[in-house]
Amino acid sequence: QVQLVESGGGLVQAGGSLRLSCAASGNIFSINVMGWYRQAPGKQRELVAGITNGGRSNYADSVKGRFTISRDIAKSTVYLQMNSLKPEDTAVYYCNVKMTRPWLPEYWGQGTQVTVSE
Repeated sequence: QVQLVESGGGLVQAGGSLRLSCAASGNIFSINVMGWYRQAPGKQRELVAGITNGGRSNYADSVKGRFTISRDIAKSTVYLQMNSLKPEDTAVYYCNVKMTRPWLPEYWGQGTQVTVSE
């Protein structure tokens, strides 16, 4: 079992910045990939960014150059620095972890609301 606690969401004006954090606890030694997804009203949940144990990262095209994902292995925490925010970034952001063994389930955080005003 892995527990995820997210923080850092909120309301910001367009062009502003926010930093999301997600701290993992429990079976952290079996974590492979940590990442962020988001879901806007009426839309499907989509991948925002992910980072592996080895530090390789990937991003959705819509956030490349604006968002940066990072990971503190010692603290079992993943961060999402979001700059130049746009109204279309408004969504509930979910932390996600994928395990090193394919038969293990993935885990989700409770979600944190990010709202970007015009």
